[in-house]
Amino acid sequence: MKDRLISWLNQLLMLNVFLVLLSFFWFAIAVFGRSVGVALGFDLWYSLWEPLFMPAIGILMAGAIMSGLINQISKRLKSN
Repeated sequence: MKDRLISWLNQLLMLNVFLVLLSFFWFAIAVFGRSVGVALGFDLWYSLWEPLFMPAIGILMAGAIMSGLINQISKRLKSN
């Protein structure tokens, strides 16, 4: 059960990393486009910041902490 939970958590985090990276690259391209006067979706990205990208970053951080805690706890339980 624990291994299945960790596997599922790792898959979720992997997908979340790709979402966060994609959003970063979109942001960088959109800011560059705005600076040269080409509309590359900055307004759309900004409208998705709070409902999509901020929770994705929070889930990524919480998942990484939870994964680390689970691994530390399992190591300590195995050593006892």
